[in-house]
Amino acid sequence: MKILVSGAGAAGLCAGIDLARAGHTVEIVERADHLRVNGSPIDVRGDALETARGMGILDAVRAHRITMTEQTMFVDRSSEAVAPLVTQEIDDSPDDVELPREDLMTILRQALPAEVDLRFTESIATLVDDGSRVAVTFASGREAGYDVVVGADGVHSAVRRLVFGPEREFTEHLGVYVAIGDAPGQATPGNRTTEILNLPGRFAGVARYRDKALGIFEFRSGPIDYDHHDRAAQKRILAEAFAGIEDWKVPELIKTAQDDPELYFDAIALIHVPAWHRGRVVLIGDAAHCATPMAGRGTSLALLGAWALTEELGRHGDDLEAAFSAYERRQRPYATAAQEFARGGADLVVPATWEAIEARNTRLRAAQPL
Repeated sequence: MKILVSGAGAAGLCAGIDLARAGHTVEIVERADHLRVNGSPIDVRGDALETARGMGILDAVRAHRITMTEQTMFVDRSSEAVAPLVTQEIDDSPDDVELPREDLMTILRQALPAEVDLRFTESIATLVDDGSRVAVTFASGREAGYDVVVGADGVHSAVRRLVFGPEREFTEHLGVYVAIGDAPGQATPGNRTTEILNLPGRFAGVARYRDKALGIFEFRSGPIDYDHHDRAAQKRILAEAFAGIEDWKVPELIKTAQDDPELYFDAIALIHVPAWHRGRVVLIGDAAHCATPMAGRGTSLALLGAWALTEELGRHGDDLEAAFSAYERRQRPYATAAQEFARGGADLVVPATWEAIEARNTRLRAAQPL
């Protein structure tokens, strides 16, 4: 089949790899002019490791693994450690490979078959599914027809909006926003370490790995009305959320975040879509079932979903309804478990009050092995 994949994140690239290897003609369109390689390190865990093996990328993934020698540490205003983040609080998988996002994206890009047509600065403007073909008009004005369209375009999916409805119908806001930006002045070459300062309803942290450092921020807030493509607005919101805070390294970290042209900023929100397919259009990855960064499972879900979709298309041939339904039955338990895991994340990392912060710290200290 001729298949269009919208989005060149992990889900889109995995879909391109798997579908092309299965014999389909694949085109991937990406709104940005480059692959997104910024952001905190990501995890490949659980059954997704076997999927990576099937894709032929597991050795490369493991070769780029970040070795963790210290736990994430909550600190006070003077940088003194107050509580470690116990591994069991954030990891329910005994076999977990963490690697830099930029390394995974490079691995996937290199694994993409040469015949896949990857187009940057291109996005879908309209979709018309007449039952036998999907007619697509792109933002560039180009027009083309496809047998299947795969929406792998993330939490703010244009494919989902065009085919399934407005984003607000599928979004469960968890009351927290997250921002991640480069913090080169904080880099200390070595293994993985993270420090976090909590204030009521906010945290600022430094995540270090290899020779890189990131400033990471989260703050509690109800939904904020802004254009998620407007980075200037994102930086303004972040600065306002931490305005007047002179504690620890916060002013310096906010400054570096403001200077980062690739700053990542978004709401922490779950995506619930009752059915991930309609006609010849199907959703994968965050577009279908975002579990938020708090779950730490987005990349694993992307690998699993693209693999399951490809296998079910192979099993069911022209019966797209059967293929898409089988893909959903396989993938939905993974997505549901990841979303449930994410629900308690805010209380763990962004307690709302000083009392809640101290109660969390006390619990974490008591949970440390003797």
